[in-house]
Amino acid sequence: MTSRLLAAALWILPVATTSAADEPRPNVVWIVVEDMSAHFGCYGEKTIETPHVDRMAKEGVRFSRAYVTAPVCSTCRSALVTGTYQTAIGAHHHRSGRGSEKIELPAHVELIPRLFQRAGYHTSNCSWPPRNKVSKTDYNFEWDPAVYDSGNWADRKPGQPFFTQIQLRGGKLRGHGDGDQWPATVKKTLGSVTKPEDVPLPPYYPRDEVLLEDWAQYLDTCRYTDHEVGRILDRLKSEGVLDNTYVFFLTDHGVSHVRGKQFCYEEGMHVPLVVRGPGLEAGTVRDDLVVHVDLAASSLAFAGIEIPEHLQSVDLFASDYQSRKYVVSARDRCDETVDRIRGVRTARYKYIRNFHPQRPYLQPNAYKDNKPIVRRMRELFAAGTLNEAQSLQMAETRPPEELYDLGSDPWELRNLAEDPAHADTLAAHRGHLAEWIEKSGDRGRTPEPASMYDSDMAVYLKALRTRRPERLEEIQANIDLMKKWAAEGK
Repeated sequence: MTSRLLAAALWILPVATTSAADEPRPNVVWIVVEDMSAHFGCYGEKTIETPHVDRMAKEGVRFSRAYVTAPVCSTCRSALVTGTYQTAIGAHHHRSGRGSEKIELPAHVELIPRLFQRAGYHTSNCSWPPRNKVSKTDYNFEWDPAVYDSGNWADRKPGQPFFTQIQLRGGKLRGHGDGDQWPATVKKTLGSVTKPEDVPLPPYYPRDEVLLEDWAQYLDTCRYTDHEVGRILDRLKSEGVLDNTYVFFLTDHGVSHVRGKQFCYEEGMHVPLVVRGPGLEAGTVRDDLVVHVDLAASSLAFAGIEIPEHLQSVDLFASDYQSRKYVVSARDRCDETVDRIRGVRTARYKYIRNFHPQRPYLQPNAYKDNKPIVRRMRELFAAGTLNEAQSLQMAETRPPEELYDLGSDPWELRNLAEDPAHADTLAAHRGHLAEWIEKSGDRGRTPEPASMYDSDMAVYLKALRTRRPERLEEIQANIDLMKKWAAEGK
């Protein structure tokens, strides 16, 4: 039995039976970052330095193949906090259940912080630095706010163990590719900014000044996030609890870009995952396929809390751990834009099923269409200046299936789905997806009811009348188009 498992076993013994049971139970911290891929030194990023996340990797375990169950925030976070796929609990549409039509969790599903509370833990959900109120949740279902005791683990009772989520803004910090205030903040905090001319871009993006400036600002969000991680670790150390705390570092999905957020390519669904804590072998690198919901079972096990049978999460550090043959990421409706995409990642291949192949990749979506990088890509495509790789995401229709050999094609540029030489591989991955849909209970098989869509759109439009009235006409036109395409069977 490993030292970690032995400790867990002792923590759940009755207090009077052994002096070892009087040892403090471990704390668990989830650092959850928005809109960021694995652009850190320990993952091979060379343009910038990220010493604090890199130190976490040296002191703990780095997962090289960690994925989210959804490449957009609210669905991903709904899965993370329940330890189940968002598609299994009806929370798979981004920002859903926000209007008059509500989404209720199945009776047997409880939020992970509630399980920690019941075991005597103080639970908190913090911004950084922590404030008095609970930070970002963004769950697509009805839930009891009392699952979080506060917005700061400092509020716990003396000696009480704590479970906390720390929400970092990550990629959302960057400006709009036109200067803005973000570079000034970076220079003041970190002493310098990343130069656009030094930035390497994936081959599916042109070396255009708008995209280069945006990517440079994005890399500075990675540097700034790393700085925040250092401050978090310093606080835990100054409080004397770092050595008894399991710290998880991950992001809620990949970078918000044309081929990233909202899509099931590596840029959208592959994320960093680093864990440090007592009993974990320093400097370990694991290449097994894992999904972010696995934090649930792993964290409960660290605390010696029984893992509910319904969890679609596995303890990554269990003595009987068995690695997954594949992982799945699911994209469904995002804001007003209706879609259904499933991505299956195996050790070597990526299989993507597009359930709306007659629609363009970049369907109208106000959130993305108002990003300067997306507008610029559309301009360059219209001008005919993009090469074949850079034009992939601009197509007006999609293949029903995509298959990529990530060993020889890590950028997912050569679709092998119609290559006879890969027919067996294609069939195997179809089988993986069919198996997952059935076993996980993928509710995306049934279209979202019109009443739910209209309910959520009413909330969306109401908010825009106050915050962004200039976008009302655009979004209403997108809503009308979604309904028109649905009526046409498109």
